[in-house]
Amino acid sequence: MPFIRFSAIFFLLPGVSVGAQTPPPNHSPQSPRRPNIILITVDTTRADRMGFLGSTRGLTPNLDAVAKNATAFTHAYSHVPLTTASHATILTGTYPQYNHVNDFGVPLAAGLPYLPDILHHEGYKTAAFVGSLILDPIAGTAPGFDRGFDLYDANFRIKTAKDNRYDTIERRAGEVVAHALSWLSKRPANAPPFFLWIHLYDPHDPYDPPEPYKSRFTDPYDGEIAYADAMLGKLFAALKTAGLYNGAAIAMMADHGEAFGEHGERTHGIFLYDETIHVPLLIKLPLTAGPRGTQLPNHMPTSDTRVGLVDVAPTILQIAGIAVPKEMQGQSLLSEISVGIQRVGVKASAAQSNGVVHHDIYSETDYPHRAFGWSSLRALRTGKYLAIEAPKRELYDQKLDQAELTNLAPQSPAIAETLIAKVEDFRKQSSADLAEAAKLDPGQAEKLRALGYVGGDTGQGHEGKIGGIDPKDRIEVANLMHDGILEVEQGQYEDAIAKLNRVLETEPDSAVAYVQLGTAWTRLKNYDKALPILQKAVELKADSGLAQYELGLALFETGNWKDAAPQFEKAVARSPRWADAHFSLASVYARIDRVPEALDELDQTLALNPNHYRANLLRGRLLFLLGKPADSLPNLQKAAKVQPDSREAHQFLADAYAQLGRTAEEQQERLRAAQLNQPSQ
Repeated sequence: MPFIRFSAIFFLLPGVSVGAQTPPPNHSPQSPRRPNIILITVDTTRADRMGFLGSTRGLTPNLDAVAKNATAFTHAYSHVPLTTASHATILTGTYPQYNHVNDFGVPLAAGLPYLPDILHHEGYKTAAFVGSLILDPIAGTAPGFDRGFDLYDANFRIKTAKDNRYDTIERRAGEVVAHALSWLSKRPANAPPFFLWIHLYDPHDPYDPPEPYKSRFTDPYDGEIAYADAMLGKLFAALKTAGLYNGAAIAMMADHGEAFGEHGERTHGIFLYDETIHVPLLIKLPLTAGPRGTQLPNHMPTSDTRVGLVDVAPTILQIAGIAVPKEMQGQSLLSEISVGIQRVGVKASAAQSNGVVHHDIYSETDYPHRAFGWSSLRALRTGKYLAIEAPKRELYDQKLDQAELTNLAPQSPAIAETLIAKVEDFRKQSSADLAEAAKLDPGQAEKLRALGYVGGDTGQGHEGKIGGIDPKDRIEVANLMHDGILEVEQGQYEDAIAKLNRVLETEPDSAVAYVQLGTAWTRLKNYDKALPILQKAVELKADSGLAQYELGLALFETGNWKDAAPQFEKAVARSPRWADAHFSLASVYARIDRVPEALDELDQTLALNPNHYRANLLRGRLLFLLGKPADSLPNLQKAAKVQPDSREAHQFLADAYAQLGRTAEEQQERLRAAQLNQPSQ
C-alpha cells in the first residue's frame, strides 16, 4: 500500500494559522504546581471487555478500580481504526483529515499542535514507553511522534526467523511498565511535573498471552486484556506507594477496537462499525487538598455523552491549566466530569470548543483504498443513526439496532442522502490541505508486514476516495491477506501460500499478494516457484522496492549474484534508510568483486544500525581478507558481542588474533568456536 512521506506541512484553514501555536511557559512563583499527567493507551481493545463499561468477564479489575475514582465515558469513539493514525488524533486533538496521518509511516507534521510538545514547553518532563514497532519514530512507522519527548523508549527491530517476537517487534506489557517505573524511580523529589505516556500492544493479534493468563482464559484475546490490566495494576500500585496516584491526572483509552467477524471483518482497519470504533475511555482528575482531606471520590458517575478521542488532548491541557491551541479540533470533556471539577480548580464553563464538535462523531478509513485499491469509507454517528459513506451506502438506527445489522439506506433513501451529505460537510469543514506526499518506503513496508498489515505499495494516492469496489464485497480477501502476511512472518509458509493463492483468485493484479507469496516460497527454498512469482510482482509494481528486494534475495540464494545486484540497488534507492537492504547489496558486491563498494554499503548499514550482526561480521571478514586484521577486530568483536553464540564470529576473531600474533586470545576464541560447534545435549 502506498504510504505517504512529507517532511513539513504548512497548511491553513480559513483564518487559522498552523505556526507558533504553543503558548510560552508560565512559571510564576504564585502559580500552583501543575499535576502529573499519565496517558495510557491499550491497543486494539474493545469497549465490551471492560468491567467498568458493563462486562462480566472479569478481565479488568485494576482499571475498574481506577474507574471508581474517574469518569468513564460509555460512548467514546475512535476516528480511525489504525494504531498510528488514531494515536495521531489522540495526541494532536485533530482529525485524520486535518493531520493527514491517516496511515502508517506518514510523518507527523511539525506545524501540528502536539500534546507532548506543548507540555514540554510548559515545563513538563516528558517520557513515552511504547509496546510495538508500530509507534517507533526511528523505525519510520511513526515519524515525528518523538517531538517534545525527553525520552521516547522504543528501539524495535525487524524479527528474523531465529528471533523472539517480544525481543524485536513487540514488548509485553510487563516490560513496558517496568521501563516506565524505572524512569519514575529516578526522578528527584523536587522534579518538575511529568507527562508519561504508556502504550500497551498486547491485545493486538497474534493473541499470545503469557501464563497464567493463557491457561486461565479460553479466549486468548481476553487473556491478553487480562494480562495488560494486571500489568497496569502494578503501575497503579507503584504510583500509590510513591504518593503519585492521587495527585495525577490519568487518562486511559484504546486507540481502536477489534472485530471478530461480526460484519465479516477479522481484526481491524477496514470497517467502521462499533466493534472497531467504540472504545473504552476513562479520565481521573488530580486530587487537590481540601477541607475533606485527601480521600478520592468513590463511584464517580459515568458519562453517556457521545465523545471522541480527538477530545483527549484538549481535556488534558485544560486539566493542567494550559490554554488549548485553536488548531485543536477536539473539545475539552471537563464539563462532562460532573464530580470533582472544583478539586482541580477549573470551572466547567471554561471548557473550550475549538472545532466542529461534538455530539456527532466522525470516523474514516483509507486503509481499504491504500492497501487494496478499493473504496475508502467515512462514517458519522449523529442522533440515533450511524451513516456510512461507501459505494453501497449504509444507515443504521443504533437505538433499535445496536448490532448494526439492518441497513436502512435502501428503504430510507432521503434520510441516507441527508446524512451522507452531512458526512461530507463535516469532513470538508474539518480538513486541511495536503502540502506534500510521497510513496511508501519499502523499508517501512517490511516492518509493517511483520505486524500483519498490508505493507505493499499499491500505487494508490495519499488521500482515499469513495468509489469503486466496496470493501463489504471483498472483506474475506482482506482477512486472507492479513492472515497470510502474519503466517509468512511466523514461518507458517504452507498455510500462507494457500491463503495468498486464494487472494490472487479474486485480486489477480495484487503486487502485495505476489510479493508475500514469493517470499513464502523463498523461505521454503523453492526458488523455481519463488522466482517467477516475484518477477510478476516486479512487473506489476516496478518501483515498489519491496518486490525488488525479495526478488534480489531469491536470486542471491540461487547464486545469480549479478542479476541480484540491480534489484538490491533499486531497493536501496527507494529506501535509503533501510539497513538490511544496504547489507544485502553489500553482500552481493562482495561476491562479484566490487569490494570497495561493498565496504561503502556496509558503512551505511552500520551507520543506520551499529549493532547489525551480519554487517559487522562481513565487514570484519572483508578487512581481514584485505590484509588488515587490526582494522577487522572492532567489527568482529561487535559481532561476537551482539551474537555471542555465533561460531563464525569466534572463528573469524581467532583468525584475526592469529595474524596479529595474539596467541592467547586466538586460542580462547578457537575454544569458544569449538564449544559452539558441539551438538547440544
